[in-house]
Amino acid sequence: MTGPGASGEEQAQARFGTSDRASAFYEHQVLASLNQPMREFIARMEMMYLATADARGQCDCSFRAGTPGFVQVLDDKTLAYPEYRGNGVLASVGNMLENPHIGLIFLDYYQTTIGLHVNGTARVMDPQDIEALPHITPGMKEAAHNKGGRQPKAWIVVGVEEAYIHCSKHVPLLARRDKQIVWGTDDERLKGGNFFKITP
Repeated sequence: MTGPGASGEEQAQARFGTSDRASAFYEHQVLASLNQPMREFIARMEMMYLATADARGQCDCSFRAGTPGFVQVLDDKTLAYPEYRGNGVLASVGNMLENPHIGLIFLDYYQTTIGLHVNGTARVMDPQDIEALPHITPGMKEAAHNKGGRQPKAWIVVGVEEAYIHCSKHVPLLARRDKQIVWGTDDERLKGGNFFKITP
């Protein structure tokens, strides 16, 4: 696969003398779809980070988490994940409505210390509309018909354009510890309250 050819990337590579290394990386590590090991990797992830920008290029980076498989792999070119109500700001979703480009990174802190970058375009879909998608998973169907507990406000469907490794050498290996997780809680203590002392 040839490199994405972004002008900024090419300028940076020329400036820092990495054009040959970059060409080798594009050729040997970057795919335009998800291969089977990537799909299996995503299926066991419990968290990811996502980057979006609005129409003016103003950026936002956010975090999403769920039980393993909360990011659903629909096929080798398509991912989907649920959006819940959160703090009500909907910064990431708002950006996607203006600018569909999205960057995701999955980091495995507990086993391999490998990461996976996925870049592509995002669609914001209402929960009642997802059953029209091809390859919808049983987990998505279950969430769509769940009458109790947490329900997605939307599904983000990502068309994959690039997928590539984030090497493990600087990713820490962490030990999992028990933590009470109450999905969707409004309890200020469980959410962290006024940790950063924004209000008196």
